[in-house]
Amino acid sequence: MSLQSAADVPILITSANSSSERRVTPSWSIAHFRTRLEPITGIPASAQKLSLRVGSQDAIAIEAADEDTTQLAAFPLQAYAEIHVVDTRPPSARTDFSDVSAVAKYTMPSTEYETRSDSVLAWKKAQKLGRFDPDAPSIEEQKIRALEREVEERGLATSTRIRLLPATDARRGTIRFIGPVPELPGLGPWVGVALDEPTGKNDGSVKGVRYFEAGKNKGAFVRPERCEPGEWEELGVEGEDEEM
Repeated sequence: MSLQSAADVPILITSANSSSERRVTPSWSIAHFRTRLEPITGIPASAQKLSLRVGSQDAIAIEAADEDTTQLAAFPLQAYAEIHVVDTRPPSARTDFSDVSAVAKYTMPSTEYETRSDSVLAWKKAQKLGRFDPDAPSIEEQKIRALEREVEERGLATSTRIRLLPATDARRGTIRFIGPVPELPGLGPWVGVALDEPTGKNDGSVKGVRYFEAGKNKGAFVRPERCEPGEWEELGVEGEDEEM
């Protein structure tokens, strides 16, 4: 039997893991067609269930009692129709081509990468960009400047009334200090807040160094981004006369 035909048909071949356009020869037998589909879909010929869909019509099963002699011409092949291939094997026997977790990956050693002349790193060095710019501020300097800008942009200053963010914090107070606190981790300015209520962790001092005056547990040091300035009423003031 000749496997050649004068009129190949462009067909969309789909499966759970693949989709591609292929030219199909109508004179191919179903059995031969299955062998052609195996390297395309990864599904063994013996485990393929084929169906043909033309436009919006219902799918037609591509099968026959004698698939070695039954040709694809026996089915209504049309240009750009879809032939879908289903894997009939149990899930445990199928290969998951979308799972790349088990695929060996190559990682170039950093020492080798740093010596290459055709890398992005080499280009940055040549252009003196980023950390290779001798005039660029260090990462620490950038962090400090970012915090200083935050203070300026939020309009924070001593005696400013603020509430702490996020809003669910609900604490309010007055700024009594803005500046670096070497006793705390992290660079750049901290904001010292005298809280309205004793919900803080200090009295305005850190490890014996005093930065502002506050009552017991009424002091807090926070970063600028946690401060929202405004005309916030003082907590705990309303109703004080009635309690005296």
